This record gives sequence, structure tokens and C-alpha cells, in this order.
Amino acid sequence: MSTTIPAKTDGAKRPEKADSPPGGPGGVGTWAVLRARLAAMRPASRRLTGLAALAVVLGPLAAVLWGSDSWPGALGVDVSGPLDDFSQWIVDNRDTSPIFLYFLLHISNTAVDAVDGVYQLLDFLGWAGVTAAAVLLAWRVGGAGRTGLKVGAIALGAFAGCGLLGMWEPAMSTMSLMIVAVAVSAVVGVLLGLAAGLSDKVDRALRPVLDTMQVLPAFAYLLPFVLVFGTGSPAALLATVIYAAPPMARLTSLGLRGADPSVLEASASLGASRRQQLLTARLPLARKELLLGLNQTIMMALSMVVIASLVGAGGLGNEVYSALSTVDVGAALAAGIPIVLIAVWLDRTTEAAGEQLGAPPQATRPRGPGSRLPNRLPAVHLHGRLATVVAAVGTVVAIVAGKLAGSVEWPDAWTYDISSSVNSFQEWMVDHLHEGVPVLGGTEVWASNFTSWVLNPLRDVLQGAPWWSLLLLVAGLALLGGTWRTALGAAAALGVTGVLGVWSNTLDTLSQVLAALLVTLVLGVATGILAARVSWVERTLRPVLDVLQTLPQFVYLIPVVALVGVGRAAAITAAVAYALPAVVRITTQGLKKTDPAALEAARSLGATGMQQLRQVQLPLARPALLLAVNQGVVLVLAVVIVGGLVGGGALGYDVVYGLSRGDLGVGLVAGAAIVCLGLVLDRVSQPAPARRKDS
Repeated sequence: MSTTIPAKTDGAKRPEKADSPPGGPGGVGTWAVLRARLAAMRPASRRLTGLAALAVVLGPLAAVLWGSDSWPGALGVDVSGPLDDFSQWIVDNRDTSPIFLYFLLHISNTAVDAVDGVYQLLDFLGWAGVTAAAVLLAWRVGGAGRTGLKVGAIALGAFAGCGLLGMWEPAMSTMSLMIVAVAVSAVVGVLLGLAAGLSDKVDRALRPVLDTMQVLPAFAYLLPFVLVFGTGSPAALLATVIYAAPPMARLTSLGLRGADPSVLEASASLGASRRQQLLTARLPLARKELLLGLNQTIMMALSMVVIASLVGAGGLGNEVYSALSTVDVGAALAAGIPIVLIAVWLDRTTEAAGEQLGAPPQATRPRGPGSRLPNRLPAVHLHGRLATVVAAVGTVVAIVAGKLAGSVEWPDAWTYDISSSVNSFQEWMVDHLHEGVPVLGGTEVWASNFTSWVLNPLRDVLQGAPWWSLLLLVAGLALLGGTWRTALGAAAALGVTGVLGVWSNTLDTLSQVLAALLVTLVLGVATGILAARVSWVERTLRPVLDVLQTLPQFVYLIPVVALVGVGRAAAITAAVAYALPAVVRITTQGLKKTDPAALEAARSLGATGMQQLRQVQLPLARPALLLAVNQGVVLVLAVVIVGGLVGGGALGYDVVYGLSRGDLGVGLVAGAAIVCLGLVLDRVSQPAPARRKDS
């Protein structure tokens, strides 16, 4: 807001604008931004002052009553024993209890029958039929044109790669479990999304549930299902469904709520009922969101199916897990490449389908003088029907040809063993890159130094700090942009880990998450800034980030073990690689969406590029940067836990130990601690506007 310019007087100067700071170029909007920040900080400052007052009273009291060391044993509860007893009761009563015989047993048998049925269907089709069906389906949903040919070629390469690497049978086992899991997840997600999209009460009730489900690492889903169903397909399938359904539910609800009001009003004015509006207006308008939800559900299901090999799911994940347990990088890579190929095929196929939905129809030429453009819709439908017929006939021909040739399984003569070559290359890397590299030192030297100079001191600081001071610190960080309820919830979640008796392991895991998050944010934000300001960097990074975002968590462990060996540094390196693409993308998008008027104003005042970045782009992109931090925390935690497979230790090791040794008491306690730690990190790092909205 500008002030009125007074009449000219002798020697008088015009007053400056109230929002304009002194200081010349580069200071555009600085004073206004500073005032806005101070105004936003006042409520948080009052809450922090109240927390400090409580700390002055409660801190000394807690120190007198329970000491200032690690979590006091007097506040702990032994739950491992009762959990082991409960687990044993389940084992003893699995064949006699009515709840198992008449409910859970039917679910288990249905899951086994469904997965086995799909596997038998794939086996009946044979390698030729499955490959042809995948290629022609990709071609069909890609539009039966140039895009369809490109996606079909990706499908051909994916399934050919599975066969050539000798992983056809494990790949089909993974595909059968995934097909069933995606189908059930999509149905459950659509039903929940419909309920949330049509009812505000259901939406408010489901939102915290879906928030919690998306924060939890994949490992946390396995434990309760293993307790009830034991190891095998039922536990893997149900855990995958619970893990993969939230994106479908969220995007379905988003699509329904984002329907064009004018279309809905027109439908209502024509006398359509709510059911007719849903079928003829809301769902058709939400097609793109539904397809995006299906894409996210597929990718999350693939990631979970691979991890579910720990509970007897079999397939490619089991091959990777077995190879990693013996540090056989060659065998792990031979199983990891097909996972990557399948992930890329599924991602590109669903992406192409979404592009076809959003593509405008092409107009045809007028047939004669004065004639109008004909309706394109019948021609598009005709083309679609012809493409469908061609795809179906091609699949049948491939199946018949495979049957006549008597070849159902991929021919052994067409396989190639890469494990020996990869292991030889790994040995060369160990000899030349692990240590002794001039100036750089080597990957093993870096890993050792990072562990000694960063991980160990950070872990020692956290584990040596008074337990009550960490609770207060968590509450204070949550109060910066949240409410008292958020702060108390975060502090209580951290305190639960102490009550469960895993305080030390939780802080060990937290130290790994913080170290990995620091590296991720430094690299991700710097790369995102560069990509936002240099167009060719963004174009170069785009395909790399696309591929990295499709890879399941397991796959990141393979090259990391080859480079740095096993240990906490390996888990952190994999976590950084997994979380980096999301941070780079969000940062780039946030900076590129900066208001052009603000940048133009800064340039007109002579601000340099660095001044524009520091004083305009970064402050305006603050919500995106906070979202990048939140997503980085969630993704880093997920892989740090999986890093228990490669020597990450702490809670990840406890989960792996509990699952592999059948010690469900240890595993469930560690899983509950992971859940609590995930909630703490999410509440502390979640962007303030979103948190207030949810509170």
C-alpha cells in the first residue's frame, strides 16, 4: 500500500513507500516478506514460550524422579513376552478357533486360490502368449500409434529381459501376486474414494487414517499379517493391499471433489439423480485422477510385493533377498533388473493411457464445399475397436504358436548368466575403487569416514541426551507450525518407543534418518535450483528421475552393497538415492511456479540472479520446500528401515530378525516403534498449512 505524495515544498523529499525497504536493488519486497514472517511467527512464539515455561518446571521434576540418562526402566513396559505368548496362542488355536475356521481361513484360502489361479493362467499362456499380451496391451492403451509402438517396445524389452536373465518363473510368480493385489487394491481404493468424495464426514474420518497409512514404512505392514496368517501368499497379498490402496482412495476422492460445478449443475437441471450424476458426470470427469491413482497403486504394489519376499511371497523379491543375504551382488542384480524392467513397463503403460485420456480429438477434413467438420467420436471408437481386435487376435496367435512349438517356459538356450561377470566387476571395483583412489580416497574410505565423523557422533549425541529433553525438543519443533495437539502427539509417539523398550534403537534409526535427510536435502535442493534455472539441466535430468522414481526400494540396495559394502553407510546411501528424485522434482516445480510479476519487478530494480533466488524465489517457494522436506523424511525412513538387510542395524535389523526367525515379539515391537518414529517425523516436518488443515 503506497502513501499519498504531498505537495512539493522547499527541500522536502518524497516519502518512500511503506512496503519498500531502504537499500536499493535486490531489496524488493524484503520488508513486506519480513513483516509477514514476523506476523506468522507470533502465534508459534507464544506457544514456544509456553512450552519453555513448562520445560522449566517439568524438566527438573523428571530429572529428580527418573534421572537424566537414557529412557528410565521404571517407565518401560515389557510387551515382547505377552506378544510371544499371543503369537503362540494363535499357533496353537489356528486349527480350532472359530474366528480362524470360519473367517480368517476363508480369507487365506481365497487369497491362495486367487494367486495360484492367476499363476496357472500365466503358465497356460506360456512365455510367448504372456509377452504378446503385454506388448499388444501396451500398444493398445498407448493409442495404437507412435506412442503405442514406443510403449509396446518397452513391454517387449521388459519381458524379454526377464527371460534372457533366467528369471522368467520368478517374474511370473511376482506378476501373479501383483495382478491380484492391484485388482483388490483398486477396488478397495475406489470404494473408499467414492465414500470420501461424496461425504464430508467420511472424508474427515478417512483423512487421518490415510495419512498414517502413507507415513508407515512398508516393513510395518508385514508384521501383523504374519502374526495372523503366517508366512506365505495371504500375508503378502493383504499387506500389499493395505499398503497400495491409499493412493487410489485419495485420488478418487480428489477427482470426485474436483468435478466442474457447471457440469454438475447442468446435470442436476436435467433431472439427474445423485446416482446418475455420479455415473454420467463425476466419474467421467475424474478419469485422469482415477488413472493416476491406478498408476500409483501399481507402483506401490510392486514395491511391496518385492519386500513381501521376507514373509514367503517368493518371486523376484525372494531372489534378491537370498542374494543379498549372501552378498552375491551378481545374483541380486540378475533378479533386480527384471524388477526395474517390469516397473518401467507398468509406469510407461499407465502414463500412456493417461495421455490418451487427456488428448483432444483430432479434426478431420471437410468432405465437400461448405460441409462442416464431422463428429470425430465414431471414428475414434471404430479405431479403438479395430485395435482391440488386432491385439486380441495377435495374442491368440502367439499362444497357439507357443503351444504348437511345445515351449511354455522360456527356453534355457535363450538365457544368459550375468552373475559371474557382475561379481568379477565387483571384485575389480573393490580392488580399485573402495580405497587407494588418489585424492578421493575411495567409496569404502568415504563410507568409513561418514560413519566415524557423522553417524557415530550424531547417534552418541541423541543417545546421550536426557530423554525428557528430546521429548521437549520434538514438541517444540512440532509447535513451530502446528498446534498443542500436534506437539503432544509427536512427543507421545516418541515416548511410546521408550515405553516399548527400544529407545536406544529408535534413536539409532533416527540418527541415520537425520544424516540421510541432510545429504538428501543438500543435494536435492541444489540440483532442483540448478534444474529450475537451467533448462537443459532439467531436460537431461527428467528421464533419469523418471527411472529412479519407478525403482522399488529393494533394488537400490544392490549397487550400494557393491560400492560401499554392508553397514549403516550403505543403508544411508540407498536412502539418499531413493529420496533424491522426489526432492529434486518438488524443488524444481516450486521454483518454476514463482510469480513472474515478482521476478520481473526484481529484475526491473536491478536485482542479480542470486538476489532474485534468495529474496524472491526461495521465499515464495517455501511451501514447496517444506513439502520436499516432508517427502524426503518419509522416503528416507522407508529405505533406512529396509537397510536392515544390508547392515543398517537398529529397528530395521529387529524387524528383519523377527520376520526371518519367527520371533514376532521382537518384530512387532520394532514395527510399532517404526510407526511411532514415522508419525513423529511426519508431524515435525509436515508443512504448516497442511497440518493446520488436518488438525
